[in-house]
Amino acid sequence: MQYAAGVRQTVAALVAAVATTALVAGCTPSGEDGAPQPAGPSQSAQSPAPGAATGGSGGAGSATPAAQASPASPTAAGGGAKPCTVKEVKVTEARQAAVRPPGTGTGAAVITVANTSKSTCTLQGFPTVAGAGNGSPDKNVPLATTPSGSATTVSLAPGAKAWTKLTFVNVQGEADGYCASGATPASFPTLVVGVPGAGAHQIALDDGVFALCDNKATVTAYSAAKPS
Repeated sequence: MQYAAGVRQTVAALVAAVATTALVAGCTPSGEDGAPQPAGPSQSAQSPAPGAATGGSGGAGSATPAAQASPASPTAAGGGAKPCTVKEVKVTEARQAAVRPPGTGTGAAVITVANTSKSTCTLQGFPTVAGAGNGSPDKNVPLATTPSGSATTVSLAPGAKAWTKLTFVNVQGEADGYCASGATPASFPTLVVGVPGAGAHQIALDDGVFALCDNKATVTAYSAAKPS
């Protein structure tokens, strides 16, 4: 029949059209529609170009600006306050110590240093000591000092104080006394006390004069704790 033959031709044409559409759409072998896949990485993308940063040591340009470490600031590296200078501190007092060796001499004295500036500064170390000459620095008599203990950094805010203790070879006996070593006792109305990095300062004892033997003294480091 012509009608049946026409139907078969129409169906065959539709099947052919569907097959052609499937091929054009890119059917996968499993029958799933597959979207076009991006091309894989090229060889140039997989391997770094010559001169590019690889994480190892290399020449200039191997690190980006964001990866470069910024230098530390001088303030952070220096820890803040600077060492005290001669213009910032002053030896303000010399007082006989409560704890001192027996005898009739001075025995021991506590020396006070104050920050007279408007800025915080630091002290560290032991004092130098000399008996002051009669109006002339070249007549000063240096005392041989023996350090006692260890030195630590003392931070002095404006108006704050630090202390050191001087212990002498004491004079024995009555009146002018005598030295156990046989030396003649020395007497100084004032001492010249050195502050590390901050000059030498002349100071008188609050009560009497400095009387000692052998021109020797044991000294403690400057400290924020007042000794007895």
